[in-house]
Amino acid sequence: MKTIIVTGGAGFIGSNFVHTVLEAQKDVQVINLDKLTYAGNLDSLKDIEDDSRYTFVKGDICDSSLVEDLFGKYEPDAIVHFAAESHVDRSIDGPAEFIRTNINGTFNLLENTRKYWLKLERAKKDSFRFVHISTDEVYGSLGSTGYFTEETAYAPNSPYSASKASADLLVRSYYHTYGLPTIITNCSNNYGPYHFPEKLIPLILLNALEGKDLPIYGNGLNVRDWLYVKDHCEAIWQVLTQGKIGEKYNIGGHNEKTNLCIVETLCDILDGRVPKENGKSYREQIVFVKDRPGHDLRYAIDASKIEKELGWVPKETFDTGIVRTVDWYLENRDWCNRVLDGSYQCERLGLVE
Repeated sequence: MKTIIVTGGAGFIGSNFVHTVLEAQKDVQVINLDKLTYAGNLDSLKDIEDDSRYTFVKGDICDSSLVEDLFGKYEPDAIVHFAAESHVDRSIDGPAEFIRTNINGTFNLLENTRKYWLKLERAKKDSFRFVHISTDEVYGSLGSTGYFTEETAYAPNSPYSASKASADLLVRSYYHTYGLPTIITNCSNNYGPYHFPEKLIPLILLNALEGKDLPIYGNGLNVRDWLYVKDHCEAIWQVLTQGKIGEKYNIGGHNEKTNLCIVETLCDILDGRVPKENGKSYREQIVFVKDRPGHDLRYAIDASKIEKELGWVPKETFDTGIVRTVDWYLENRDWCNRVLDGSYQCERLGLVE
């Protein structure tokens, strides 16, 4: 049985990755290392917590002793590194934690991985992988044309994206300097189950159902490429098992949409799924608010490299993925309510419900 340490496995993409791996790979053991910050939610992993192939460890990637102990205890065959502070607005209000986790934490993880990897016997050393999960935001902002490729120069415009760019460069340096078998992925905006409600799609869905305003930054014409999270997780598995060490792979969904289009689409789906008693549309709750400082205009991923070299293509179109997403939130209101009322944090805070 192969063993993978997943950092940040209680977060949005991390928890979906853990589910994806355990569902599809019967011979894999997953060790989930997560600090359980506000965005780490063990409710997202309730259905697998008793799986003998799954182990949760509460801890910080900045804790060198803990990370070293995990390597010694579980002898992993791979590291898949999701753990990061990831919300742009929070990075604007308080950048220090982003520097600590995304840069210092990644450095600590790399150093401990390097020391462990150097001691491995040849066969396991050759097959070992360190996959670092990053974002398209490191590339900065596009105009109305063009796409981010793996060769696009970094030009981050927020403390969040700058911290992720720094982490990417550290990972790259550990391959070129020490030979550590690293691979970097840069993904577009993810959406799907278990998304923390500060992000656009779950925020709009839950606000709409509660009769609250549906806030859109500026004029709503900022463009993002949207990727269904399950497709992303399958791409990561392809990279982990088939990717070339020292390379980076852009992962996108081929779904460029303005923020306004996203919100209007969600309103239209809700109009059909849970129509208001007064017959009005949820679109009437849309309000435009002051734009975010340094708000990037457009992100768009060229994912041709991973498609050509590894054979990965997204299974979901935006039209199919967004309906699946809305239905998941409507069917999992208990999960949503525990996030909204804060009760999901009992595990993190050591409280008894």
